[in-house]
Amino acid sequence: MLDRTARLRQLPEADRDAIRLAQDPKFPRWLEQITAIGGCAHPVHLSGSTTTLDAETGEIIRHYDTRNEPGERLLVRCRNRRATVCPACSCLHAGDTFHLVRAGLLGGKNVPATVRQRPRLFVTLTAPSFGPVHRAGELCRPRRDGGVCEHGHPLGCGAVHAPDDSVVGQPLCPDCYDYTAHVLWHAHASKLWDRFVIGVRRRLASSIGLVQSHFAQHARLSFARVAEHQKRAAVHVHAVVRLDGPNGPDDEPPAWGTAELLINAVRASSRRVLVQTPYSPAVGELALRWGAQVDARPLRANGDGLDDDAVAAYVAKYVTKGASETGAGTDHPLASWADVESAPVSAHVRTLMRTCWRLGGLPEYAHLRLRAWSHTLGYRGHILTKSRAYSTTYAALRAERADHMGHADLPDMVTERHWRFIGSGHTPGAALLAAGIAEDIAVNRAIAQEEREVPR
Repeated sequence: MLDRTARLRQLPEADRDAIRLAQDPKFPRWLEQITAIGGCAHPVHLSGSTTTLDAETGEIIRHYDTRNEPGERLLVRCRNRRATVCPACSCLHAGDTFHLVRAGLLGGKNVPATVRQRPRLFVTLTAPSFGPVHRAGELCRPRRDGGVCEHGHPLGCGAVHAPDDSVVGQPLCPDCYDYTAHVLWHAHASKLWDRFVIGVRRRLASSIGLVQSHFAQHARLSFARVAEHQKRAAVHVHAVVRLDGPNGPDDEPPAWGTAELLINAVRASSRRVLVQTPYSPAVGELALRWGAQVDARPLRANGDGLDDDAVAAYVAKYVTKGASETGAGTDHPLASWADVESAPVSAHVRTLMRTCWRLGGLPEYAHLRLRAWSHTLGYRGHILTKSRAYSTTYAALRAERADHMGHADLPDMVTERHWRFIGSGHTPGAALLAAGIAEDIAVNRAIAQEEREVPR
């Protein structure tokens, strides 16, 4: 019979490492740390100390030092929003996003409840067509003439694709598809949004005979928006848009500010926005616009419309999706052409990455940093952005959580901190144990949610 050492050697590396950790005298404290950060998949390792002093006497109230911790380090959350990178931290980020968006719809978090009575819209703006792609649903792209394009590919498709069919979102003809316009549209999407918001303000002002430069004296446009990759790997935007008075959420909007007027301004601005790309000898100059599909639906306080909580949950869901999860890129930057060629993506997405890399080498597009953003197919904006007056901030939500957990500084105390970064991540065994803790927490959270939803 094999002795104990020989049997251990036959175990996978992660199992051997987990056993080693469990035999450490400080293993219980290590478990406490991992549980405290929710089973974070890629924690940050810090070394240092914190000393809390009485502001008047200088007496030490509390002192913490990592020299007494396992490995002489403290583990803190990575705070990555992507569920594909860290499920534990992405769940926390989704919760913060939900409360951030919900506060701007219903009030709370220092936002007055009266915002629920304001003109509020849920707006969706799409990318234009860069070429026909396969669609899910009934007949994909039926054509009676059965024609082919100049490259010999059929102009239509009579198949019925399931939503999860790998062909959905792929071009009918890759040679006809305008990959250059797709990438450059992504690179300028944030500028298109900025000009869209300016256009809405101008349209609102002109519709009531107001000088455009005086709009800020009468009303303020507040918003929170999230970017989502469609199946065709093109970004479209979901946004909550609210009309306030000139001082933001604490101020009532003018009497002329109605949801109908706001809808008309949104539709008019989306049609008129135009961004010109820099001239390129290889590409020329492109005129970039929003797509023809624009949706603007009112959120009504009396329940006759979209549900506020559902909208907040919808936005939060897309914030935590990684590029690899949507099939539109990868979650990590690409450092070389070899990385582009080896990325685990579809042929359509790889061609978009190649286009980013090729255009990124042209001097006229150097400011767009397309190679640095090739993993997101040229899209350079944040996944979620909001106007300053829309609601609370992520920083405020984190501070509120720290205060709830007793980690916040007291006004009559002084805290001295001395910390340094010493590493990140898990060993194979630690990763195995952390994943188990994260799964247990997720199961407990789901059970608690089900219990809250059961009628009493």
